[in-house]
Amino acid sequence: MHRVMIVGDEVNVLSALRRVLTGIGTQGERLEAEIETFEDPEEALDRASYTNFDLVISDYRMPAMTGVDFLERLIQIQPNIGRLILSGYADMPGLIDAINRVQIFRFIGKPWHDFELKATIRQALQYHDVLRENQRLADLVRMQQGKLSRQDLELKRLEEQYPGIT
Repeated sequence: MHRVMIVGDEVNVLSALRRVLTGIGTQGERLEAEIETFEDPEEALDRASYTNFDLVISDYRMPAMTGVDFLERLIQIQPNIGRLILSGYADMPGLIDAINRVQIFRFIGKPWHDFELKATIRQALQYHDVLRENQRLADLVRMQQGKLSRQDLELKRLEEQYPGIT
């Protein structure tokens, strides 16, 4: 099961996103996702410090901090989290900033089309799964070559599963 964090300052948008993303999947393929929403970016950062998430969807403009600033801080806690930014503003410099500073997977405009949003989420989660599997296989090869001990591999796995444990 995947864990998705949604951060934004508009309760109605958070509710709509949760409703759209419940049980995302295509016919014959369901991606189950546990979705948590946060109105306060600081609260979301606190939660991320002890709970692993696969994907975050952040609003670009929030009163407390911008979505890019939030994602920059989140990456320090969970560097491998998938990142999407949602915005109702056609802000090209902001979009370029998001791409350059926090390497977002996609930029989603408001209002969104449900089908496109679901497809984007599916792609982001599948991409995250592929990256995780590639990392696991690379670590296995490093362990077989003697460049990584079993203990280091287990510590790495635990840190990914439970951020801050090590």
